[in-house]
Amino acid sequence: MTFQNLDKTKAFNELKTLPRPSIKELLTPERIASSWVDAGASMRYNWAAMPVDDTHLKALQALGDEAGLIDKYRALLDGAVMNTGERRQVLHHLARGQAGAPVVVDGEDKGAFYLGERAKIKAFSTAVRSGAITSSAGKRFTTVVQIGIGGSDLGPRALYLALKGWAAHEGILTLDAHFISNVDPDDGAQILGDIDLSETLFVLVSKSGTTLETLTNQQFVSEAMREAGLDPSRHIVAVTSKSSPLAGSSDVLDAFFIDDYIGGRYSSTSAVGGVILSLAFGYECFASLLDGAHQADIQALNPSIRENAALLDALIGIYLRNVLALPSTAILPYSQALSRFSAHLQQLDMESNGKSVNRDGERITYPTGPVIFGEPGTNGQHSFYQLLHQGTDIVPLQFIGFLHSQHQRDVTVEGSTSQEKLNANLVAQIVAFARGKEDENANKRFAGERPSSLLFADRLTPAVLGALLAHYENKVMFQGFAWNINSFDQEGVQLGKVLASSVLNGSKGDATLKAWASIFSL
Repeated sequence: MTFQNLDKTKAFNELKTLPRPSIKELLTPERIASSWVDAGASMRYNWAAMPVDDTHLKALQALGDEAGLIDKYRALLDGAVMNTGERRQVLHHLARGQAGAPVVVDGEDKGAFYLGERAKIKAFSTAVRSGAITSSAGKRFTTVVQIGIGGSDLGPRALYLALKGWAAHEGILTLDAHFISNVDPDDGAQILGDIDLSETLFVLVSKSGTTLETLTNQQFVSEAMREAGLDPSRHIVAVTSKSSPLAGSSDVLDAFFIDDYIGGRYSSTSAVGGVILSLAFGYECFASLLDGAHQADIQALNPSIRENAALLDALIGIYLRNVLALPSTAILPYSQALSRFSAHLQQLDMESNGKSVNRDGERITYPTGPVIFGEPGTNGQHSFYQLLHQGTDIVPLQFIGFLHSQHQRDVTVEGSTSQEKLNANLVAQIVAFARGKEDENANKRFAGERPSSLLFADRLTPAVLGALLAHYENKVMFQGFAWNINSFDQEGVQLGKVLASSVLNGSKGDATLKAWASIFSL
């Protein structure tokens, strides 16, 4: 398997010579109708408002083929060591279903391992939800709180919020869920002030079992429970690795296992997200989410970019980043349920592809991952869309929309429902960004030519959410392969942790650290 820098490929250098087409001229009803690509679980991707024509698509296909993106994906699925920085396999796809050959690591069948953990999650969550497992006060658990940070918080939190409305409409018995992530004690104090500890189960998530922020919050919560006369060990379960000090600890009620082959930002379809989602909504909800993700994973194996939404999205993104030199991307879900989804994608993309050396540790000379930001529409329209429409930088846009709402509750005002108004805004924004608007008054003139794409489905269900999650995970993976970087380690995260420990340990002779620490009386 050959890896090479993007700028060394023949296809990329040919792509750079192509003229940029006008989105205004490209965007016709016929193009919109013909630009849909299946993304799995009834979700579709539309690229009609992107500055690419048939010539560009042929060049992007050639780039994907020359870079061997599908071959590298197959190798990843089959258990190749693709996380070269940490010399590990990358197995988050396997956690939701086998899409490649059986993977055996250190004598363990990893597919069987993940199936076993799913069975354990199902049994435990069913027992808690039925009242068979109770608190140390003898009460039924009505609330669950996840304690974790980074990938142990952002993804699971985004998925939980995304499915609350669906569960309410379906009449599913839910456990109210909360999340404590920040080591700032005000984060934990606020949550503890809103819950009844005697009816609360805590999910402590730390792969290593040594994450300082997470263990500090565990002690914060445990002290509060002891003060309330409760036994913390009857209220805490751990999600961790088998080698972690939390595994088999008497301080926890039970433990669910992940391993070093799933990075935190890719872990939402493992026990990291599975435990809390199964407790909150029932295991069948989590199973449906996994099925949707698996469908998208299978779809991503198609070598044709016209039939592979994640691959096409990734390659168009490379054109925008590396040929048009656009440094950021906005994720704009027109769904309140996805209120924290952009924040999760921010970590997924920027922690994965925010790299400046290739897989061999050599400095690269072209841009890699873009800056990711976003908020739900229509709120964002009244916030940062001014810059998107008339600012000096062009920001590519990725819209996410649904035909129907989750709650299926609505009101008709001036002849249209709220959902119709929401989708009318979505359509209007795509067209406005593409076409712009001429005006004699320069202050009211809109240049247009702002590129956008759309991910669209009938309704946000667990399966659709799983496909949406997997689409972005696979997009990030394909782009990392094309840039010849390792998308699966995060050394930039580790540096801050090391220096924080140095500050707490007296700065170890570093005068600059000591000077800053003195300001905060550390």
